[in-house]
Amino acid sequence: QLQLVESGGGLVHSGGSLRLSCVASGIILDYYVIGWFRQAPGKEREGVSCIRRSGGSTNYADSDEGRFTISRDNAKSTVYLQVNSLKPEDTGVYYCAADPDYDCSNNADEYPYWGQGTQVTVSS
Repeated sequence: QLQLVESGGGLVHSGGSLRLSCVASGIILDYYVIGWFRQAPGKEREGVSCIRRSGGSTNYADSDEGRFTISRDNAKSTVYLQVNSLKPEDTGVYYCAADPDYDCSNNADEYPYWGQGTQVTVSS
């Protein structure tokens, strides 16, 4: 049974950093695109970043500032999201999702498998 478990969230001050982890079980991670999404209170879920099977990545949030870095370690079945220079508007629940495809997408409907999320709260 495929399972995704996120961790690494927490309460940080503005300007701080976090590294979120997404551990997959029940699948061979090599064969999946992994996306990170977030959902702020009262807002729709939005794509943050995505990493392809090849390791290539696309950032959908804050793409001009380079605050988000996604990486994968297939041997550990883990995908990471490093977030630097956190802002209060980054607050939300961060989810990882898996798609047995080749290319990235920021459309949540294209990802059939989801974790339960990890809360990130950034104080000003």
